[in-house]
Amino acid sequence: MRLVFVTQRVDPADPVLGATVAKIRALAARCDEVVVLADTAVPGALPSNCRVRLFASPLRVGRGARFEQALLAELRRRPRPAAVIAHMCPIYAVLAAPLARPLGVQVMLWYAHWNRSRMLEAAVRASSVVVSVDARSVPVASSKVVGIGHGIDVADFPCAPPPAGGSLELVSLGRYSAAKGIDTAVRAVAAARAAGIAASLRCHGTAVHPGEPENLERLRRLVAELQLADVVELGGPVPRSEIPDVLGASAALVNNSRPGAPDKVVFEACASCRPVLVSNVVFDEILDGLRSRRVQAYLKGLKGAVHHAG
Repeated sequence: MRLVFVTQRVDPADPVLGATVAKIRALAARCDEVVVLADTAVPGALPSNCRVRLFASPLRVGRGARFEQALLAELRRRPRPAAVIAHMCPIYAVLAAPLARPLGVQVMLWYAHWNRSRMLEAAVRASSVVVSVDARSVPVASSKVVGIGHGIDVADFPCAPPPAGGSLELVSLGRYSAAKGIDTAVRAVAAARAAGIAASLRCHGTAVHPGEPENLERLRRLVAELQLADVVELGGPVPRSEIPDVLGASAALVNNSRPGAPDKVVFEACASCRPVLVSNVVFDEILDGLRSRRVQAYLKGLKGAVHHAG
């Protein structure tokens, strides 16, 4: 069986899309061949039964044209691919459907985000099926949407012992989007310290999408206003390979993203045996009624250490 997998970039170190490589590797282990269509790709990142075709172009129209040329070439090959999987970019499902579906090739969109757009609505209509973490992590109601869980290799995140010391070292990982709710976490650190708890917050993320640089600047002003410069770090992104160490050095992960797509870092923190402070309702099936003795013992020891330090 052959698959065509469409993504923006193939780079295991990428702080945002690095996890995509594990998904492609898992698919390759179950297929004869996976053809990856991407803007950019790091050589040697994928198994030997993967081929990479690049369609990067400085202009959007050029990128679309090169994408369709690459896809047409793969659809003409025999045996035809069983499916074209568009990862997180609805436009590629829209462009692929008129070429693939008349030939009996399924078009699958992987999407997990709260943002609803006309392009996403068109992609849902054009796709054979839409797969996501949860049916609620696609903001378009459709019988095509299927929740299958996150695709994360938990072996990359070994269980780490609690960090030594008596401070409550919190960590937040992800983009500096206002939707991540980092400002609430910053204010919570201020409130905790006012109550005598030695809390700190270390943030790492990107600020490249519209609105993110402005939100990062607002966060910097908030940190200065609350006089938290010594205990709140607003750092840049870290390579994906370093995330296990970042989680291991923390007491807990804070994830305050708006309702919608569940961030994969929550699952990665759980795999690292780190408590998670999370507000997204999509995690309800995992966290509701959780009364793990192991987690309770961890929190009891952490609480004692924090109050002793305070």
